[in-house]
Amino acid sequence: MHITYTLTDESPALATYSFLPIVKAFLSRANIRVISSDISLSGRIIAEFNECLKDEQKCENALANLGELVKKAEANLIKTPNISASIPQLKAAISELQKKGYMLPNYPDEPKNDEEIQIKLKYQKILGSAVNPVLRQGNSDRRSTKAVKDYARNNPYRVVEFNPQSKSKVSYMNDGDFFSNEKALLIKQDCLAHIEFTNEKGETKILKENLKLEKNELLDATFMSVEKLMRFYEEQISLCKKEDILFSLHLKATMMKVSDPIIFGYALKVYFKELFEEFKEEFEKLGINANNGLSELLGKAENSSQKETILKKYQEILDKSADISMVNSDKGITNLHIPSDVIVDASMPAMLKNGAKLWDKDGKERDANALIPDKTYATIYEAVIEDLHKNGTLNPAKLGSVSNVGLMAKKAQEYGSHDKTFVAPEDGTMRVVVNKEVLLEHKLNKGDIYRANQAKFDAILNWIDLGIQRQELSGDEAFFWLDENRASDKIMINLVQERLKEKGKNIAILAPYEACLKNLELIRAGKNVIAITGNVLRDYLTDLFPILELGTSAKMLSVVPMLNGGAMFETGAGGSAPKQVEQLVEENHLRWDSLGEFLALQASLEFYAQKCKSNKAKVLADCLDEAIGEWLENNKTPSRKVGEDDNRTSHFYLALYWAKYLSRQAQDVELQSFFKDIDMELSSKEDEIRAEFNNAQGVRVELGGYYKFDDAKAEKVMRPSVLFNEIIAKIGQK
Repeated sequence: MHITYTLTDESPALATYSFLPIVKAFLSRANIRVISSDISLSGRIIAEFNECLKDEQKCENALANLGELVKKAEANLIKTPNISASIPQLKAAISELQKKGYMLPNYPDEPKNDEEIQIKLKYQKILGSAVNPVLRQGNSDRRSTKAVKDYARNNPYRVVEFNPQSKSKVSYMNDGDFFSNEKALLIKQDCLAHIEFTNEKGETKILKENLKLEKNELLDATFMSVEKLMRFYEEQISLCKKEDILFSLHLKATMMKVSDPIIFGYALKVYFKELFEEFKEEFEKLGINANNGLSELLGKAENSSQKETILKKYQEILDKSADISMVNSDKGITNLHIPSDVIVDASMPAMLKNGAKLWDKDGKERDANALIPDKTYATIYEAVIEDLHKNGTLNPAKLGSVSNVGLMAKKAQEYGSHDKTFVAPEDGTMRVVVNKEVLLEHKLNKGDIYRANQAKFDAILNWIDLGIQRQELSGDEAFFWLDENRASDKIMINLVQERLKEKGKNIAILAPYEACLKNLELIRAGKNVIAITGNVLRDYLTDLFPILELGTSAKMLSVVPMLNGGAMFETGAGGSAPKQVEQLVEENHLRWDSLGEFLALQASLEFYAQKCKSNKAKVLADCLDEAIGEWLENNKTPSRKVGEDDNRTSHFYLALYWAKYLSRQAQDVELQSFFKDIDMELSSKEDEIRAEFNNAQGVRVELGGYYKFDDAKAEKVMRPSVLFNEIIAKIGQK
């Protein structure tokens, strides 16, 4: 067995240049191989278009290879956060690679021939959640470790008081959304289905062929009415104007790469309705796609002969309509600029911990109306605001902890729906059909957004059992978050109840809104609780509660026990990564917190020790656990301020403490003897090494790219301490 460490994007990738050499050196003392695998956005683009490139530019399809690895019992994978690309991000990455000499084709928004259709299909494989569904061949067990939780209680983040008079709210559709239109059933036997669309003339087109369905899997289908979506937007814009609160849209256009950019585009078209009507022909000529956001609209308007008139109308609408919340007030970047800028599972907790306020164009904090059009999961954020009104500001120094067991395996539920999401080309009927038998059927109007979702029976049973196991191990109260008013959840509730009965267990089932309120009640009382949820709620809650409790979700231990016996260890969220890269380039200071990587490595070593019966791996794991505890206790987390300790220095201190505990343990004499000298050398040179790191800061640096760093330049930036590099090289020598 070896350990695979992924190379990804932005600040996690930069941190890897510093941290991975340390990992490889320490683990080499136990003869543990660490292999890196490039699943970055640029790496995935290059792998998909190898036939267009020079031999020296080609690379393996690392994602496909890892997709095979995670199905094996020996899989041991540490995964750092990667970009789930929106179309603007994908285009930017393609452009950067083209400038570096990669002869890649442009992304065709509207393919004009078969060749362009094939190019677009290849690029669509890379968009959005291309990585996670491939790698997550198991369900999710995500929680805060005791050391992390104790540190957070003793060193709570700065809390923004919640004003009881706050007008902030969460708004969602009460009709016509995915929640209200869902239908679901359990599949009776293995079969092949197809999805077809029949227009009102009776003409049928097959949209999805050879849809493999397995006995007892849960299949659901639903759609969002575009007419009702636009009406919802109009009502909410008027409400924001009337109540003088910010208009703010919260979607996940990265993970939900087909449906959510379209939902985002309609918000743009409704808010700027007069602009799109008045300049309809000009926008078509310019190739403006509302789904790509205001940034594209304003950028392409620069090339228009009607530029001044367009910008004047744009400003006129901004002046008279509801104020839009801002992503970056200083740079004039609004909530509607780029669909991937505002990701609901990160943006909503950030708003809630900020006194439920967002920022306006002047950089002032104001109450906001958070629009989450689909009701399905919007209610959890509504519940938090209700709790804040009722019970006041949350105090992280006293809060208990919410851990999560999430259904995720085999592309479960919405995050596996991309290849089954379609826009109705005209009025008609969408059906899922098996041998002329209609399983699910919906009548749609032109433009409505349809999607079908699956959840395999073995994945569901594994998830239920994992929830039971986690409850037994921890002794904490647990809840299944399922709503009997949602078609698929109603079936899932029956499956859960049957499994609980088989196991002789009794775990309560609550709808997400009630479950969220109950969880908040328990953690306010200092108790720990387990949320057992479906896939999207898993994603949302593993940001929501950690951000409310710890101030960040990057400090969680995230384990994915694979269905076939392997394991993946994920390292936390990358939500603020772009701003962190910007600061590094401008000031040579990286504030990315690698605690998630430390926790993942420790758990990976424990797994390795168990699988391989390796005492050395167990000693490394145990000593790393102690080192992390001291690292937290001594507050070695990176500072946000240039000139102070940053990500690189934090890696040095982890290595210092790890070496110290390895030199003091008695379970492995060889490791003890070797690390005595390393401990002495690191300790004696602490001040010099720290000075080398911090003295390098305060200057602009060059990384040779954003989506694809120049390895030599990035390594030079991320490993500026000559003394530390020499010691790490010494550890790695055999």
